[in-house]
This record gives sequence, structure tokens and C-alpha cells, in this order.
Amino acid sequence: MEHNQRLNLISKIEKELNAAVICYITGDRENLSTRIAPDVIRIFFRHLDQIGHQENICLFLYTRGGDVLTPWRLVNLIREYCNKFSVLLPFRAYSAGTLICLGADQIIMGKMSELSPIDPSVANAFNPEDPCNKTAKIPVSVEDVSSFLDLAQEKAGLKEDEQMTHVFLRLAKVVHPLALGNVHRNYSLIRSLAKKLLELHLEKREPEHIKEIIDNLTEKLYAHNHMISRYEAKKYIKLHVIEPSNKLESLVWELYEHYENDLQLTEPFNPSALLKEHEQQVDFEATGGIIESLKQQDAFIFDGRVTRHTRPKQEAPPVKIEILRQGWKLLNR
Repeated sequence: MEHNQRLNLISKIEKELNAAVICYITGDRENLSTRIAPDVIRIFFRHLDQIGHQENICLFLYTRGGDVLTPWRLVNLIREYCNKFSVLLPFRAYSAGTLICLGADQIIMGKMSELSPIDPSVANAFNPEDPCNKTAKIPVSVEDVSSFLDLAQEKAGLKEDEQMTHVFLRLAKVVHPLALGNVHRNYSLIRSLAKKLLELHLEKREPEHIKEIIDNLTEKLYAHNHMISRYEAKKYIKLHVIEPSNKLESLVWELYEHYENDLQLTEPFNPSALLKEHEQQVDFEATGGIIESLKQQDAFIFDGRVTRHTRPKQEAPPVKIEILRQGWKLLNR
């Protein structure tokens, strides 16, 4: 019943927008989340091929982010099938989700819609060790490195080349030079991707306008978890934001709540709760993401196993969780 209700809502949204709609949800359920990743490209290709070329295609999007390279490929693929590309945001579209929005002709944002900065945090083998977990590395924010150097110049008043060289050498003693190189590469990458995505539909605009949008989303918000409302996105970031009608906004939020309930986004995934009192092991299946159109539905499925290890009664029995398989699965045609 849930799936049929969603299809009915998608159909109504299509009529309101006069556009074909594809929904892309990456779940952010605690302990069972998914992210934007390259494996969606082939899934989208199948959906788009079923839909065929349309005047307008609208992507209903909810995500906390993910791989920053995927938006460029995904946006270009969608644009192969339409003359106008829109993004419809019920709620969150962070990081890589915001990058996808930059490639759209228009971003339809309701009262609860949120974008985020696009400055990435990067991690590789050369990053500093996490003092609380020796097997983990601390992600280095691109803007944190830039801000440290700005701090030395603007607040400490260091202007001479020799002084700044000393500051940089101190930084390189704490953060491996190859990690800093990776930070700079990602800084250049994110700005290049944002520029190319904006140029897909802003070619006739002044290049200063594109630069202003990129600067606003990378350098001028100061916190990666800053939540950008539609008012800020339109007035200060200078994006092409459209406000939905009351009817459309109501339909969009109702559809989002269906996905939220289906993926149990507000309830932490608790593996131990799957085991009954006398069970030592149980297999489970959980859904972490959905790509859906009127013709097809795909879900990102986790197949796993929960095992209880026997311990003395005075100790709480530990639970082991194994993910046996994970990936996108076509649920119906």
C-alpha cells in the first residue's frame, strides 16, 4: 500500500510541475545510512530510458551528501533526457546534494528545504591519527587549512613571505605535506565542479555571478554544517530558487514523510533488538535508499546477520553485526 500511495503522490506532483519526476533518497538513519555514490548512474540510466526524453525532468532529492564527483555525471545524464532540469527539495540536500542543485535550471525549495556549503573534508592515509582511535584518521577540512593561513595574516598580522613560510612549515609538521596537497587538490576540484555545473545553464551570465555563487558556498559560510534556507539561497547565495505553491508544497512534504516512515529515518537501527530472547543469530534485510519513478522502483538493500556471543551472566552479551551484501536492487517494473 505504501508504494501505491507514493506513486499516487508522484503522479500528482508531476501534474503540478508539468514534468516527469524521479525520486532519489539516500537514507540518513542512524547506524544504517547511505550516500550519493557512482553506483546510482546506471540505475538512473534505466529509469530515464523508461521515461524517455521529456521537456522537463524534476529530481525529488533528499540526501546528506556523498561522493563529490557523482553530481557532475548524474546531472549530465539527466540533461541528456530533457530540455529543462529542475530539483525539488522537500528537506535536506547537503554537500554533494547541493552540487546536484547547482546543475539544475531551477531549485524548488519549500519552507523546510535546506542546502549546505560544498567545502569538503578529505581523508587519506597521510591524514593525522585520531587520538581516540589509533586505527582512524582525522578528516581535514579544506576551509580549515585556508582559514588557518588567513588567521596568521589577518589576525596575527604576519605579512612577510618569511613569516608565512614559517607558519606553513609549522602546519606541515602537524599535517603531512601529502595530506595538505590532497586538501588543495580537493579545493580546486570542488570549485571546478561547481563552475562546470553552473555553466550548464548560466553560460550567458557574467562569470562574476558564477564566481560569487561558488565563493558563497565555499568560503563565506564558515561552517560545513551551516543550513541554508530558501531565503538565504535566493537572496545571499544568488541561486535560481523557486517557491512552490501551497498545494505542491503539501504534496512534496507528504511524499517525503512516506519515505521517512518507509526507511525509518527517525529511528536508530538497533541490531540487538532484532534478536529475540533465546535467539543466538538472525538474518535481516533493511532498506537504506530509494530511487523511484512512476515506472520503476529501486532500493538500496542491506542483507546482514546479527549474532549474539555467549558470555558470563554478569556481563552484557555483545552483539556482532555482519553486512553480507549491500547494493541497489530493482523491486518492480
